[in-house]
Amino acid sequence: MSGRFKLLVSEAWRSLGANLSTTVAATLTVLIGMFLLGLFIALGTWTLSWSNHVKQELMVKVNFVGGEHPASRADVDRLARSLAQNPYVKPGGVKYISKAQGFAEMRKQYPDIVQNVPSNPLGDRLDVTPDKAEDVDKLYHSIVANGKPPGVDNVTDGKQISHRILKVAHAIEIVFTVATIILIIASILLISNTIRLSIFSRRREIEVMKLVGATNWFVRGPFMLEGLITGLAGALLAIFFLIIGKAVALPSILGHLSTDPTVHAWPFPEVALVLLAIGLGLGAVGSGVTIRRFLQV
Repeated sequence: MSGRFKLLVSEAWRSLGANLSTTVAATLTVLIGMFLLGLFIALGTWTLSWSNHVKQELMVKVNFVGGEHPASRADVDRLARSLAQNPYVKPGGVKYISKAQGFAEMRKQYPDIVQNVPSNPLGDRLDVTPDKAEDVDKLYHSIVANGKPPGVDNVTDGKQISHRILKVAHAIEIVFTVATIILIIASILLISNTIRLSIFSRRREIEVMKLVGATNWFVRGPFMLEGLITGLAGALLAIFFLIIGKAVALPSILGHLSTDPTVHAWPFPEVALVLLAIGLGLGAVGSGVTIRRFLQV
């Protein structure tokens, strides 16, 4: 480390200490903004991964009549062949589920309900996967367009439930996005204010430095470092609190989230690198804007 760089760092550090209250306020604002941004990245990437998983799981279930007068196997096969030619059905996307298999699934999912059922009331079922998740409504309507096919009890479509869940997730994303944008703007303004106060308090010193031949970049250097240090400190603190939150809160939350291995958020190291980059960017923007406006050297 050269002597000139050591001098720039010491000057920046001294200036930060001289404007301690404003520096703390700017750092805390960056901290809050980066903390919320970290939560947003984790929530947003998990929600996107989960929504893609939900889309892959979307299907239309054709339930045939069961009980004492079940639908014939001929009705099931006829509809299965028809659906295999449907343009909205994924190739190989028609799966036959016998009433015994359906009852076994129900026993596994709802053991308390099924244990008192004397006999299998279900009928056969066809699980039909759409070619595109967005076409699940078209697939559903193509099946019931002329009424229920022969032997069919009902046709169910899970799109309504997934729509409600996705709307809630989208609303959460919007709230976090707006809050993060507001806090990022506040961070830039507070960092700018910190640099401006530093410039004002050292205006005589700056004049002397210019008189003895200091270059423009030598004068501007400490102020740029102030902004970078403030942004970096806020980002590091945010990462620290995110690590604590991940260790404390995440285990209790995981039980309420999807356990499918394909559903996951961004890896935390990548999130931390993004936060560090944005924190440094905030410091650079905040100090750069202020230097251009208030430091005429």
